[in-house]
Amino acid sequence: MKIIFFGTPDFAIPSLDAILKSSHEIVAVVTAPDKERGRGQKVSFTPIKEFALKNTLKVLQPEKLNDEIFFSELLNLNADLFVIVAFRILPESIFTMPKFGSFNLHGSLLPKYRGAAPIQWALLNGDKKTGVTTFKLEKKVDTGNVYLSKEIEIDETDNFKTLHDKLSILGKEAVIETIDLIANDYVQLFKQNDTLASPAPKITKELTQIDWSFPVEQVFNKIRAFSPFPGAFFIHENKLYKVYSSAKRTEPELNEGEFTQNKSQLFAGCKNGTLEILEIQPEGKRVMKAEEFVRGYKIS
Repeated sequence: MKIIFFGTPDFAIPSLDAILKSSHEIVAVVTAPDKERGRGQKVSFTPIKEFALKNTLKVLQPEKLNDEIFFSELLNLNADLFVIVAFRILPESIFTMPKFGSFNLHGSLLPKYRGAAPIQWALLNGDKKTGVTTFKLEKKVDTGNVYLSKEIEIDETDNFKTLHDKLSILGKEAVIETIDLIANDYVQLFKQNDTLASPAPKITKELTQIDWSFPVEQVFNKIRAFSPFPGAFFIHENKLYKVYSSAKRTEPELNEGEFTQNKSQLFAGCKNGTLEILEIQPEGKRVMKAEEFVRGYKIS
């Protein structure tokens, strides 16, 4: 089966690699345009472009998805199927182009967590399980009929990075299985139950701020949901601190928003519990373990 792969971040690399190693043919990879970053405005490629170039795959990088030249390029490649993993919203004129249409890999058990940040929201809400879903693209985002889902448990030690990486690997299995189902005409699509849908909107800076008056469980989940990026933060005496790792404790007993520290530990009081801060980053400084932090800083 001839496939065009759409993707941008490193989350999509295992899926692209799996297709490359399969019996199917990748005729092109579509990813975001190059960007200039840093003081020297050095041009940087997307993770998917870097992988594609190393594997001598044809790369397309349209500025606009409705561009006529880009549309013609896709048409001329005559692909059987488009596979989308962490890419922009495609126009209907594109996702309906191939013989077998297009499918998307989503980082949740749809219809739960439709939207841009399903992994973060699963952690924020303290879910015990999540997974990935492949579904046929439709006009309305994340609503298409489902090919298959794969489930995984969320460990209490998971943060955004670890869960992201687990789902990325699980996702490649779902992608290959879905392609094989389509190629062998074994497809049985399942309609999503819209009444069970929940949103997973884009993460805002306001959402990443820690409120110590919240229950300790919620604060703990917020820290892991945004670690290592963008980092949950709090402001103390007009200074910003980011927290990347924490643990729930029963003591010392502290009031909400109260801090205490000893020679190697830093604690913060939350509603109905105490949080030990394990990794912290003072504004303008690097990330450090609490043991190092308390030797040079004091939050009273």
